[in-house]
Amino acid sequence: MANKNILLISHNFSPEPTGIGKYNGEMMEWFAKNGYDCTVITTFPYYPFWKVQAPYKNRWYKKEVIKYPESNSSITIYRCPSYVPSKPTGKRRMIQDMSYWVSMSWVGWLLILTKKKYDLIITVAPPFHLGYLGLKLRNHLGGKLVYHIQDLQIEAAHNLNMIRRPMLVEKLYKLEKHLLTNVDFISSISPGMMNRIKTKANKEVLFFPNWVDTSYFYPIPEREKLKTKWGYQSDNIIYLYSGAIGEKQGLENILVSAEKLKDNQNIKFIICGAGPYKNKLVKTVKDKALVNVSFLPVQDKNVFNEFLNMADVHLILQKANAEDLVMPSKLSTILAVGGICIVTSFPDTSLYKVIKEYDLGHIVPPESQELLEKKILEVSLNKSEVEKMRNNARSYAEKYLNLNNIMNDFIAQVL
Repeated sequence: MANKNILLISHNFSPEPTGIGKYNGEMMEWFAKNGYDCTVITTFPYYPFWKVQAPYKNRWYKKEVIKYPESNSSITIYRCPSYVPSKPTGKRRMIQDMSYWVSMSWVGWLLILTKKKYDLIITVAPPFHLGYLGLKLRNHLGGKLVYHIQDLQIEAAHNLNMIRRPMLVEKLYKLEKHLLTNVDFISSISPGMMNRIKTKANKEVLFFPNWVDTSYFYPIPEREKLKTKWGYQSDNIIYLYSGAIGEKQGLENILVSAEKLKDNQNIKFIICGAGPYKNKLVKTVKDKALVNVSFLPVQDKNVFNEFLNMADVHLILQKANAEDLVMPSKLSTILAVGGICIVTSFPDTSLYKVIKEYDLGHIVPPESQELLEKKILEVSLNKSEVEKMRNNARSYAEKYLNLNNIMNDFIAQVL
């Protein structure tokens, strides 16, 4: 029997190391290894650096084929050129979305002309309008269409004042409503987001959470010995933020805490990643001469498990007006290594409920600077509680975030 065919449409794809691109790459690799023939329409890898990464050039279209002989399947990737803003303001990101829409439409028509049938078409938002290409391809080629929402883009842009014209916001919501009404399935990554989408779509939303490979990311004994590999003392207490460095994270709060706690020479802060706000944070650290804050680039995958294990506490911060629009993707990997975290979250949000119910970390209200500093000091002193939370984190990841379990559940619902 011939393999089933799956098409993915998304801005982001492997080899992007974090965020949506990471999950899309792992998802399609899982499909291919399990006997599905896969096609991907995407762009060139740029996230989280906001610069197309070598050896890619972003000058013209590129086709790649990855074969999986053991399952007699393959992934065919069509990379489309697009505008990538070095400083991604709201207006520039809208231009980026439109540039990709124009370039990927040519690939869409190419697939229509080939008349290849797809059993499943998956579009990933943001950007939300990619779903319209999915609709066009489904209507011409058949199959079922899944509209998967990683981030509620319109709400996030509106709440962060990236889109300020009420008429434009209203128009975008109408376009989204039409899309939600006409797709076969809607899926999202957290109960809080699912509930919000249901109020707009008036239909069921599938739970399709971000996963983690618990065989690749796992706890390492004697974590303190790893610290010297990154230039720290074994008795330093490391607070790590690892992820995109953007506006909604509120990472300036780390710097304020570092300044208040600079006399405690054992406490160290690491901000690891890339993004449009990194230079601003680096300048602040330099101006304030904060020797307890270090900036590190995105870590290679072959050392990332050790790197996450090295941290004593992980910081998951969000601004108040970005709360519960996203479920931080970094959380799943943190839990897999048995990491504990300090998160900023309001009650009754998905993030708050998961952390609280399973005792996975500590919670402070968003942008509550004094409480954040107090919690940083408390966690560094309470070692027995730390070990308990580490065990809870690993157990949660193994039970609820396992890649195979999540993908098999997803397939059972949509195919």
